[in-house]
Amino acid sequence: MITTELLFTRHGQAQCNVDGLVGGPRTCIGLTEPGRRQATLTVRRIAAEHAEAPITTIYAGTRLRLQQTGEIYAAALNLPLIVEPGLDGPIHGDADGRPWHEVKTAFGGGPHAHPDRPWAIESDTWNGYLRRAGVFLTSLIERHDGERVLFAAHGETVLAAHTLLLGLPPGTEAGFTVDHGSLTRWQLHLNRLGRRRWMLDRHNDTAHLAAL
Repeated sequence: MITTELLFTRHGQAQCNVDGLVGGPRTCIGLTEPGRRQATLTVRRIAAEHAEAPITTIYAGTRLRLQQTGEIYAAALNLPLIVEPGLDGPIHGDADGRPWHEVKTAFGGGPHAHPDRPWAIESDTWNGYLRRAGVFLTSLIERHDGERVLFAAHGETVLAAHTLLLGLPPGTEAGFTVDHGSLTRWQLHLNRLGRRRWMLDRHNDTAHLAAL
């Protein structure tokens, strides 16, 4: 029996993604028009399930691209949107607004390349972000035990959820692709012996975006 379900969607394409910029709070100016279409198609798919297995809560982080994605979801499902700072992704510090290729060249790769070092002045470390996000997601899961929760999230939030629920150790070399508008679903199963276990039902599912 499935008791709790977490539906993580990556926000639609944002202008900072198109421009190749580090999209921190100073830089993010929201979704592109294709990004809005991605969010609309994503929630259309979720709405088809909502009639049979209702979503109870919708969350988004504070960056504009997340809020705009969440607002599209909330309007379609007729539910309030909760904007939660704990879902706002890594702190980029002085990298905010700079081209990602410059940041990665200077750092010797993406944030995960040296997971215990900040990738810019006053930025997170990758492992530090995963720990912080994991603590917050744990509290959120406890708060919504037995519910069906939808997230308009960063790709990094999806990675943090995988790290938490798969029990991955710090500095794991493996990664996961997370496309704009994709759906990732975690389910908490309760078996006949009373044991509970998280199961990854799907990851980076983009079938609903085929029309694009």
